[in-house]
Amino acid sequence: MRSHRPLTAGVLVALVVVALQALLVPLFAGPASGLAPRDLPIAVAGPPPAAAAVTQKLATEHPGAFEVSTVPDAAAADAAIRDRSVYGAIVLAGPAPEVHVASAAGPVVSGLLGQAAGPQAKVVDVVPLHSGDPRGTGFGAGFLPLAITSLLAGVLIFFVVGRRGARLTALLAYAVAAGLAGAAVLQGWLDVLPGDYLAVAGVLGLFGLAVAGAMTGLGALLDRPGLGLGAVTMFLVGNALGAVAAAPELLPQPWGAVGQALPIGAGATLLRSVAYFDGHGGAGAAIVLSAYAIMGLLLTLIGRRGTTVIKKEAAPELALAR
Repeated sequence: MRSHRPLTAGVLVALVVVALQALLVPLFAGPASGLAPRDLPIAVAGPPPAAAAVTQKLATEHPGAFEVSTVPDAAAADAAIRDRSVYGAIVLAGPAPEVHVASAAGPVVSGLLGQAAGPQAKVVDVVPLHSGDPRGTGFGAGFLPLAITSLLAGVLIFFVVGRRGARLTALLAYAVAAGLAGAAVLQGWLDVLPGDYLAVAGVLGLFGLAVAGAMTGLGALLDRPGLGLGAVTMFLVGNALGAVAAAPELLPQPWGAVGQALPIGAGATLLRSVAYFDGHGGAGAAIVLSAYAIMGLLLTLIGRRGTTVIKKEAAPELALAR
C-alpha cells in the first residue's frame, strides 16, 4: 500500500501543475491577444460641424472604441495630450486631417490611432519616446526586473529579519537604494528613460516599497500562505494585466482597471507619467502604490515576529532532542 503513495503524489503534483498552466495561459495570452481600443480617450480638434462629423464617423466605424471630446484647435489638443487627458487627437486643419499622438504614452496606442484616422492622415508625435528607447521596448523590459527584485526583497526580509522594527528599517532602506540604483541604471547606464533623476528614483523607490512591503506584510500576517498570495496576485496577475507596454484601455474590461489597481500596472503608469509628462496623469497610480506601501508597513508592524515563527517550528525538534 505504501509503495503506491509516491506514485499517487507524483500524479497529483502533475495534475496541479497542469491545472495551473491551464489558468496561466489564458491569463497572459487572453489580454495580449485581445488588445483593442475600449473607450480610449481621444480628442477631435476643429470647427464644430467637421468635428461632429468625425466623431460620428468614429462611433459608426469603431463602436465603443473611443471616448471622444472636442477641442477648438491643435494647440488645445496638444495640451490635452501633454496633461494625459487624452491619448491622441484628430486635428482637422488644412486639406487633410492630422493625427497628434504621444508615442511616450504607449507606441501601441499611437499606431492604433494612426490606423483609425486612415492612411492619408499626417501623424505628429507631440510627446515622443526617448531617443535611447525609440521603440519603447526598453521601458517594459527594464521595469519587470524591478518587480522581481522587489518581490524577492520582501520575501528575504520576512525570512531573514526577525524583529518588526528591523523589518521596517530594511524595507525603507531597500526602497531608497532600489530607487536610486534603478534610476541610475535606466537613465545613466542604459539611457532608456528621460526625466528628472530624483523624481524617477522616487517613483521606483515607492514601487519597490509597495511590492516588498506588501510581501513582507502578508508574510507577517499569514506566514508562507501570505507570501504565496502576494506572489500570485501582485506578480503573476499584476504582470499579465499591467499593460506595461500598452495601455489599460486596450485590455478587455474590467481587466484593465484591475491591472491598474495592482502595483505593476500602477507603477508603470506613474513612471511613464513622471518621466515623460511631468507627473500629469499619475495621481491615481501614486495613491495605489502608496496604499500598498502603507498597508505593507502596517502589516509588518502588527504581524508576527520572525523569531516567534522560528521558535514554534523548532520546538518539536528541541523536545525530541531532550
